[in-house]
Amino acid sequence: MGEGLCPRLSSSWKNMEKGLNDAVSKTKVGKYFKLDARKSTFTKELRAGTATFLTMAYIITVNATILADSGGTCSVADCSAPVNQTAGPDCMLKPNEGYQSCLDKTKSDLIVATVLSAMIGSFAMGILANLPFGLAPGMGPNAFVAYNMVGFHGSGPISYKTAMAIVLVEGCAFFIVSALGLREKFARIVPKPIRLACAAGIGLFIAFVGLQVHQGVGLVGPDQSTLVTVTACSSTNPVTGECISGKMRSPTFWLGSVGLLITCYGLMKEIKGSMIYGILFVTLTSWIRGTAVTYFPQTLLGDNNYKYFKKVVDFHKIQSTAGAISFTSFNTSGTWLAFLTLFYVDMLGTTGILYTMAEIGGFVNEKGNFEGQYMAFLVDAGSTIVGSTLGVTTTATYVESSVGIREGGRTGLTAVTVGLCFLVSLFFTPLLTSVPPWAIGPSLVMVGVMMMKVVKDIDWENIKEAVPAFITMLLMPLTYSIANGIVGGIGMYIALSLYDYIVRLMAWLIKMRGMVVEERNQVSATAGADLAIEVI
Repeated sequence: MGEGLCPRLSSSWKNMEKGLNDAVSKTKVGKYFKLDARKSTFTKELRAGTATFLTMAYIITVNATILADSGGTCSVADCSAPVNQTAGPDCMLKPNEGYQSCLDKTKSDLIVATVLSAMIGSFAMGILANLPFGLAPGMGPNAFVAYNMVGFHGSGPISYKTAMAIVLVEGCAFFIVSALGLREKFARIVPKPIRLACAAGIGLFIAFVGLQVHQGVGLVGPDQSTLVTVTACSSTNPVTGECISGKMRSPTFWLGSVGLLITCYGLMKEIKGSMIYGILFVTLTSWIRGTAVTYFPQTLLGDNNYKYFKKVVDFHKIQSTAGAISFTSFNTSGTWLAFLTLFYVDMLGTTGILYTMAEIGGFVNEKGNFEGQYMAFLVDAGSTIVGSTLGVTTTATYVESSVGIREGGRTGLTAVTVGLCFLVSLFFTPLLTSVPPWAIGPSLVMVGVMMMKVVKDIDWENIKEAVPAFITMLLMPLTYSIANGIVGGIGMYIALSLYDYIVRLMAWLIKMRGMVVEERNQVSATAGADLAIEVI
């Protein structure tokens, strides 16, 4: 009796799922998102969106933590000072109860701002462009703003409010460029080998992130002699991440490895939702206190995280970062230099990522275009404008969208699902912010594996295509910048193409010289004949 129960339940579930998918595909929603036309189903889109969200969820706390390092809107006025004394500027760089309290509130604001910008951007991408891409504040621009522009706790040359104004202006400029169709033209002129290499390079980049300590399983860490080395140590330097002792003895690394195997086995057997299962197994195991792999160790930080985790449901209203914009410092050269830098990163990096996701999803046609391209570019740019008004940096399409594409996402319903997940996360932030990095790392590695398949389409026998493609892939992880890889690849392609142009120019010059010489000979011959006639 028991042996026949499981097959019957499985068959019944499949029939229910098929009935639901058939019903939804015939509704206005199904027709709007073109489920049948793109050979997708409602439940497949839901799984794809959930998988994309789970691999993106880390950005909720990571982005907030990075931007909070800038100090946000906190200032000397927020510092605690002894009675009848005034706090000095150095209070922001030293432990200070009042300033720390302000930072905690700012981080909570930035968590909500990150969720809102990601939610709005993902909804817009799904509904307006009908593409399965999730959006959120990008990892490169946030670090540039926090550590280069504003500086640690406001120690840089630009204030947080001015930085957000720069992001707003940059977003508006980028929107105009997208509306005029210039961004599409830029995407088209990128050589095919560079476009293909972008996918592989981004795959290597995010796999490298997934292997690191702070955002992954911790297999790779810094080394003074070789820059990077194998770590997975039981004890590491909390500041530099260097191994102190116990190389390859990190319990969390081995737990993450089990999660990777679960994901791999599921993909081998073509089990739907394999990415999610791997993340859930590692996360649920890590939530158990009193173990070597717990995300809540018996420390002050661990206790605080666990206390927040036990809230389960929590909603925070933005108090300081929304509308924190100031244009008073736009008359300095440093401000405009920062603007040009952000615009450069946005143009190259986000365009490359968006186009690569379309390439991976099979949306790009022979002419280098894809359906919904114009609106996707507008949404990508417009989301930055929205994000800046909330207090976060450049919002763009996320490479983790490839996880959802791998799970079968083909329509905007995937992006809408991502947006809904971010909406829910507004109320369940304590749970979602407690997903450990060693649970996310294996999925990022698997994304890298899947994105490498495009290298087979590169003509490796053609040096003119092979070298630029290789440079593109190499520079992305080694310089920790997608934009640098694109620039390097395009630069090399142009340099190698100069040979052909020079050869053509020389051939044309030789041909023109021959024509000139021939013309001169004809003129000389004609003049000689006329002279002979006159003599006669």
